Amino acid sequence: MGVFVQVEVIPAILSKTRSDLLSKINSVSSYVNLIQLDIMDGFFVPNKTVGLSDLTDLPPLQYEFHWMVNDPINWIKHFPGPHIHLVHIETIPNKEEFDRIESLIKKQGGQMGLAINPPTPIESLLPFIPRVSEVLIMTVNPGFSGQKYIYAMESRLRLLRSKFPKLTIEVDGGVNLETIHHAYQNGANYLAAASAIFSGTDIGSNIVALKKRAIGDAGG
Repeated sequence: MGVFVQVEVIPAILSKTRSDLLSKINSVSSYVNLIQLDIMDGFFVPNKTVGLSDLTDLPPLQYEFHWMVNDPINWIKHFPGPHIHLVHIETIPNKEEFDRIESLIKKQGGQMGLAINPPTPIESLLPFIPRVSEVLIMTVNPGFSGQKYIYAMESRLRLLRSKFPKLTIEVDGGVNLETIHHAYQNGANYLAAASAIFSGTDIGSNIVALKKRAIGDAGG
């Protein structure tokens, strides 16, 4: 399929300590336009990352917060500014709650995106897509780095790209040199990676290689 919208390789940072968080931010900041911060509360997923106090006074960069938390409003309200807030559809029980989250993010000067886990029907997402800036398709069951990419989720990428040609569609989970081209060819233009970026010592080369593989002919 291929896509004709801006392609970004996005470092996904999952940290349990502030020192690790800042170290990883600093290691990628000169190579990318956007950094994803994976935030987990230990309830929505069976893992816990840095908390509110660890997220204060971050380097002034462009962030997207991936809120893997049960009560996203109580987190988002602490982070005004031009950030992207990726909220899981599984935490939005009805339109009224969507309206509340959307209103808060707009008031704070941010943008709202939606994320969806593999078991959740894609139909739950579709009515809200015209109101968000981005959709994140999880290609693993969230909670931990290093999981295997679920190829079956590519049908969601194709569906969304056909219905919303200009939508920013991100994949997150198991993205590496083997899978990134498949994700791009099926409709994703934001490609979040963790292990594939932070493994080894040459992070800049890892990012360049991932982007080249995504849009090149290899791996198809």
